[in-house]
Amino acid sequence: MAETGADAALPRLRAYLAETDLPLDGRLPPERSLADLLAIPRPALRRALAVLEPEGQLCRHVGKGTFVGSRPIDTHADVAAMARRTNPAEVMRTRLLLEPEAAAVAAINATPADMEEMRLCLQRSRMAATWRQYEAWDNRLHRTIATATHNGLLLALLDTLNAVRRTVTWGRLRDPRLRPPPDHHSFAEHDAIVAAIAERDQTRARNRMRVHLEHVERNLLRARPEVGVAVPRTE
Repeated sequence: MAETGADAALPRLRAYLAETDLPLDGRLPPERSLADLLAIPRPALRRALAVLEPEGQLCRHVGKGTFVGSRPIDTHADVAAMARRTNPAEVMRTRLLLEPEAAAVAAINATPADMEEMRLCLQRSRMAATWRQYEAWDNRLHRTIATATHNGLLLALLDTLNAVRRTVTWGRLRDPRLRPPPDHHSFAEHDAIVAAIAERDQTRARNRMRVHLEHVERNLLRARPEVGVAVPRTE
C-alpha cells in the first residue's frame, strides 16, 4: 500500500532536515512551500513539526518561522547577553565541565532508540559532503548524547550552552578543504564515545568525551590563540 501524505510527513521531514545543507539556526521554508516541497498536506506537516520540536530538531517562532535546532531559553536577547560576557575559551572549558558527565550518565540511561540515533549521526557525519553538513551531524550527536541522559535539567543546560556557543564568534578555524578529511580526529573519537555508552561503561564514556573535547580545545587555541578575548557577533 502506498504511503499517504499524512503517513509520509514525519519521515520526509526527518529526511529533509538530514539532507538539506541548513546551518543551526537556519530557517526552513514557509509551511506552504515546505509542504509542497515534501508533497504532504499542511496539517500533516504541522503534526510532524510538532513531533520534532520537543526532540530539539527545530524550533518554531510565531511570526518568524521555523528554525533548525532548539531554543532552550525564552529570549534570544538572553543568549546574546551571555555571549557578550564570554568567549570561545570559556565555552570550551564549560563544555569540558558538563559534557563528560553527560556521557557518563548516558552510559546508564541510553535507550536502544538513543543508541540507534547516535550511530546514525556517526554514519552521516562520515558521509558529509561539506563542513557545514559535518557540523550539523556533529552537533546532533552531542545533543543526542545529552538527550540520552534522560535528565531534562541537564539537557536544558547543555542546550543553553550550545545556543551561546553558536552565538559567539569563533573566527576562521576551518580547514580550507571542502569537507573533513577521512582521518579527521573526531571520527575515531566519536566512535569511542558511542562504543563506551553502548557498553554501559561510565568511566570510559566520561574519559573518551573528555579526551575528544580536549582535542577540540587544543585545535581551537592553536588555530586562534586570541580566542580568550570575547568577540561577540554584532548581527
